[in-house]
Amino acid sequence: MSLQPDRLGAVSTHPRSPSRRTEEYEDLFAQAPVIFVALGGPSHLLEAANPAFFEAFGGGRTQSGAPIGEVIPELGPQGVLDRLDAVYRTGTTFRARGARLVLGAPGKEREGFFDFTYEPRRDAVGEVDGVIVIAVETTVHHHAQLLASEQRLLLEQIAREAPLGSILTGMARAIEELSPDLIVSVLLADRDGRQLRHGTGPSLPAFYNEAIDGIAIGADVGSCGTAAYLRVPVTVTDIATDHRWKDYRELAERAGLAACWSTPILGTDDRLLGTFAMYHRAPKAPEETDLALSAAFARIAALAIERHHALEAERAAQEREREAREDLAFVLDASTAITREPHYADCLQRLARLTVPTLAPLCSVHVLEDGRTRRIAVAAATPAEEDLLASPVLTGQVDRAVARVLASGTTETSRPAASPGDRPGPPGVTGYVSIPLATRGRTFGVLTLLATDRPLDGHAVALAEELARRAASSADNAHQFSDRVQLARDLQAGLLPPELPRIPGADLAAYYHPAGEGPEVGGDFYDVFPLPDDRWAFMIGDVCGRGALAATTTGMVRHTARAAARLLHDPADVVAAINDALTGSPLDEDHFVSLVYGELRHTPSHLALELIRAGHVPPLVRRTDGTVEHVVQSGLLLGISPEFHGACCRLDLAPGDSLVLVTDGITEARSATGEFFDEHRLADALLALPGTASGAAGLIEAVHAAVTAFAGRSTPDDQAALVLTAT
Repeated sequence: MSLQPDRLGAVSTHPRSPSRRTEEYEDLFAQAPVIFVALGGPSHLLEAANPAFFEAFGGGRTQSGAPIGEVIPELGPQGVLDRLDAVYRTGTTFRARGARLVLGAPGKEREGFFDFTYEPRRDAVGEVDGVIVIAVETTVHHHAQLLASEQRLLLEQIAREAPLGSILTGMARAIEELSPDLIVSVLLADRDGRQLRHGTGPSLPAFYNEAIDGIAIGADVGSCGTAAYLRVPVTVTDIATDHRWKDYRELAERAGLAACWSTPILGTDDRLLGTFAMYHRAPKAPEETDLALSAAFARIAALAIERHHALEAERAAQEREREAREDLAFVLDASTAITREPHYADCLQRLARLTVPTLAPLCSVHVLEDGRTRRIAVAAATPAEEDLLASPVLTGQVDRAVARVLASGTTETSRPAASPGDRPGPPGVTGYVSIPLATRGRTFGVLTLLATDRPLDGHAVALAEELARRAASSADNAHQFSDRVQLARDLQAGLLPPELPRIPGADLAAYYHPAGEGPEVGGDFYDVFPLPDDRWAFMIGDVCGRGALAATTTGMVRHTARAAARLLHDPADVVAAINDALTGSPLDEDHFVSLVYGELRHTPSHLALELIRAGHVPPLVRRTDGTVEHVVQSGLLLGISPEFHGACCRLDLAPGDSLVLVTDGITEARSATGEFFDEHRLADALLALPGTASGAAGLIEAVHAAVTAFAGRSTPDDQAALVLTAT
C-alpha cells in the first residue's frame, strides 16, 4: 500500500509527546482497514496501534509501551525484529509483499500473508526515533490464488485424462494443505446408486476408509450416506451427539474424527456421482469459506467423475467393438475353413476342432443317419479332457442331451445343479450346451460344447449357435457333394472295365487318375475285350468335357466299339462306326473324342497288332533293348465330320516289347513353371528304365512316378494309361 509522504512527514517530524502522538495516530488510523502500528526507540516500544493490528496479530491495548517483541514473541524467530532494527539503524524504508507469518500461541497458530511497509520516524532534528509499520493482510487473496491454481491444475489433469484416483487424491491433498485443520474424503456412487464406494481419503486411517467403503445410501447413514440420499449438503458439527452417526460413532471416535460436513456430488444431468466430505478433529461448524470451498471442489470432483465415466464408457464401447470384430473374424474364419472341407465328416471334424479351446475345452458332434445317432467328431484341449470325454458316464449323459435336442430342434444348456429341480451337469463338467445342426427345416446333428473350469457364458453360447448355423449349411452341402462324388466314382467305375482280362502271350496294366476330387465324371477311358477268332480289342480315349455328357459319350463309344468290333474285322471300320454314332447322336451339343483303337492276335513268336489313331496322343513302343518308338499315323478327332478317314498301323511286339497308350492328361500335365510334360518327357521316362523292366505294371508305375514328380499329385485333367507287354 502506498503512503502519502507529506502527511506522513507531518506526523513523524514534529516534536510531540507520546500521548499526543497516540491521539493523532488514533485520529488517522483508528477505523482504517489497514494495519497500523507505531514503534518507538531502539527496543521498538509499542506506542500505538489500530484495532486492525490487534485483530490480526493478537495482544491488547494494555500492552502499549512494551517492546513489540514481548507483545508478540513469535515475531522474533521469523526475522521481523531484525528487519525493524535495520530500518531504525539505517533510516531506510523497507517494503515486502506477500510476507508469510505464523501467528498465535503454540497449538493455536494460524498462517497469515501480508504486504508490509516499514517507515523510519524522525524527530524535530531529523534523527530516527522510531518505526511506523503499515500492512495489509492478503491471506484471503493468497489462499484464493492458491485455490485457483490448484483448481487449474486439477482441470488440466482432467483434460489430460489422468486416472480418477490421482485427480481425487491430488484434490484432497491440495485442500488439506490450504486448510491444515481439514481432512478430505470422496466417496463414489456405484452403478445402481445404492452404495458409496471409496474414492479417496489420503489422510484418513486405512481402517476407516475400508469400513466406509460400500456404505448404504439412505437417511441417517452418517453425513455422506444421508447427503447422497437427500442430495443436499449435510453438516454434522458434533459426531458424538448426532443421531445420523449412531452406527458409525465408535468408528469415528477410533479415527479421531469429531465433525463432518458432506456435500453431494451431482452430475450435469443431476445424477448422483458421490459425496465430498470434510472432517474435523474437534466439534466445529463450517464457516462461509468452508462451504464455498466444499461447493467449488464438489463441482471439480463432478467434472472428474463424469469425465472418468465417459472414458470408461468409451473404453467399454471400444472393447465391445473389438470383441465384436474378433467374434465376427472368428465366425468368418471358422465358417470359411469349414466350407473349404469338401467331405461331410471332415467338415464336422473341422467344426469340432475350431471350437476348442476358443469356445470350450471339450466338443463333440453327433449326426443322425438312417435313424441312428452316431458321434462323428470330437475335440479336446488337453489329453486329460480327452480322457474325460471318453468317460462312459459322461458319454451317456451327452447322448441323452443329444437325443433331446434332435427331438426338439432347440438349444439345451445346463450348469451344475443349484437346486433340486435343476438338471445336473455331466460329472467333471461345469456346464454344457447342445446346439442343433439344422438345414432345410431338418435337424441332422448336434454340436455339444462342455466346460470343465467355469460355466459357459451367454457370449460363448451365442457364438457357438452362429457357428453351428453356418456349419450346418456347409456340412449339408458337403454331404451332398460327397454323395455326388461317390455317385461319380460309381459311374466312372461303370465306364471302365472292372479288371483287365488275361490274354495269352500278353501282360496288361492300366492306370486311371481323375482330376481333383470333384463330383463330375471324367472323360478319359480305356477298355480291353475279347473278339471272335482268338482276337482281342483294346482302346484308350478322351471325351471332350466332363460330367453327364462325357459319361454318356464314353458309354456310347465303348458300347459301339464292342458291338461293331464283333461284326467288323477292320479296326478302321470299327472307328468309322464309332464316328457315325457320335455324329448321328440326337444330343444337342457337339462332343468330340480322341481315340486309339487296336486289335491283337497272339502268335507263337509274338503279338501281332493293328491299331488306328484318331486325334489321340501318339502311342509309344518300348522295345526290349530300351529303345522307344513313336506311332505317328493319325486320323481326325471323332465326332467332327460324318466321314472318317484313317489308316491302320501294324506292329509286332516280341516278348518284352511294350505298347504304351496314354491320354493327354499325362502329356499336358504342367509343372509349377507352366511347362508341359509332353511326349518327349514320357519317352525319356521309358528310356530311363532298365532293359528288363518289370512288365506292364512296372511301366505304368514309372509313368505315374515321372508325371507326379514333374507336376505334383493334383492335376487339372484326368489321366489314364494302358500298357500291353508281350510275354
